Amino acid sequence: MNRLNLVCIGVKDMSRALAFYKGIGFQTPETSESPPIVFFDNEGSKLELYPISELQTDIDPDDPPALSVGEFSGITFACNMKTKEDVDATMKLVEAAGGEVVKSPQTVFWGCYSGYFRDLDGYYWELAYSDDWKFDDRNMLIIETE
Repeated sequence: MNRLNLVCIGVKDMSRALAFYKGIGFQTPETSESPPIVFFDNEGSKLELYPISELQTDIDPDDPPALSVGEFSGITFACNMKTKEDVDATMKLVEAAGGEVVKSPQTVFWGCYSGYFRDLDGYYWELAYSDDWKFDDRNMLIIETE
């Protein structure tokens, strides 16, 4: 089980979430403005949007897990960029689409250029860049071990 094919995030308003993710560059063949489920085709994985109430019921129809409102779940998503300019441009797209920049891009303690935003449903995303990063032919980050 050494792969991650699909990340599903529960959303409160499908049409709003779909417009947000399309607005920041995610691509999907979906044409409806409010489909029951959405899959974005990414390089090496897929991002799925699914109504949060239905996701809770899918996990356990008899005792759905409660939503943790206003708390950090301990999970972030990351998009590693190829330039600082890509980080800045994407963060501007996020703001224009209604996302909240929670940490403006800056050089951070570990030496990279990084910033965070929250999407419309409160999920945290990091946009980061490093001079040392390399990518394979599928744009997957290459992590070199010493």
